[in-house]
Amino acid sequence: MTKKRPDFLGNTAIVGVGYTEFTRQSGRSVLDLATEACSKAVFDAGMELKEVDGVISFSVLGDSVSSETVATGLALPKQNYILNLNIGGQAPAYTVMLAAMAIEAGLAENVLVFRALNGRSGKRIGGMHVAGDAAQYRDPIGYIGQPAYGAMWARRYMIETGATTEDIAAVPIAQRKYAMLNERAIVKKPLTFEDYLESPMIADPFRKVDCTSEVDGACAMLVTSLKNARKLRHTPAVIEGAAYVRGHRSGLDMNDSLLWNDISTNYTNILSKPLFDSAGLKPSDVDFAELYDCFSSSVLFAMEGLGLVGRGEAGTFIRAGETGLNGRLPVNTHGGLLCEGYVHGMNTLAEAVLQIQGRGGARQVPKANIGVVTSGNQVDGSALLLRRD
Repeated sequence: MTKKRPDFLGNTAIVGVGYTEFTRQSGRSVLDLATEACSKAVFDAGMELKEVDGVISFSVLGDSVSSETVATGLALPKQNYILNLNIGGQAPAYTVMLAAMAIEAGLAENVLVFRALNGRSGKRIGGMHVAGDAAQYRDPIGYIGQPAYGAMWARRYMIETGATTEDIAAVPIAQRKYAMLNERAIVKKPLTFEDYLESPMIADPFRKVDCTSEVDGACAMLVTSLKNARKLRHTPAVIEGAAYVRGHRSGLDMNDSLLWNDISTNYTNILSKPLFDSAGLKPSDVDFAELYDCFSSSVLFAMEGLGLVGRGEAGTFIRAGETGLNGRLPVNTHGGLLCEGYVHGMNTLAEAVLQIQGRGGARQVPKANIGVVTSGNQVDGSALLLRRD
């Protein structure tokens, strides 16, 4: 039996995006950041706040504010759909997917999706203790923070594929070129391979420049029906495909991600087929990619897992310049989370919307009709395929 395509695909769209300034110390409350980004997303779309009737967000260990709080802060007269998720980088594409589903189901008409945090001056994800049933065993050996986990996956990938330090370094070097064209980027200094080698080691093979740039800030977007979208200010970024997956034997504790049979691959290997099948597209149809990059290796994992390049080929592809604006597949045109700033990937999705709408400025991809966006790093994640209307 052929699986029916979900009704929200092809019938919903992202129509507006909003950002605050990304800083290392905002001096503001998270609520203030959230309401600014949300207001900007609504006004960017050419809509009024009174027309919004849904709000969705997510947080990690209490580092943000609730959707209810933001809805009240915005003085929304209608609150027909409110959702708060307790997850991290897996969430951006997933929350937009849930917003689109709610709209198609008739539960709401116009839904704001946001992420806000003082991620540099407040609670920092890079230093958060990740609790769980196995913490008593891993804590004594220093196996606590996100970089330690990511490094294990990256090293296994290097062993299995023959990837080199040059391949890992290719990611931040290439993305830094985009960041230099991005007014929002927190890191803009040119990066050479020699500079890369001088960067301090954090968790082998990760150096400082391989790790995401934590910032204070917020990013939001507005989701509505395609019918409504076509009446608004910008070209709709149609939600053409969507998927979320979680790998087998993961979920009890962060450390159980190591129960995977092959940690040289991540969730994108099992997400690729349902994602592309949901849109009736192939990896070769993609014009550009905005890939979640809490660490450099995440980009290599996603490019290969999605089938955008072959196994073990991502590093060579990037070093050849193929992910640049004039390359075969522009990747992370905002400079990625490594350079623009870590708003948990919501800004990566917003960048894809700007590209689809032709608003990328100096970093606009010449042909940006179909883009893929991923959210997530290891055992689970989500992704969207966006199409220019």
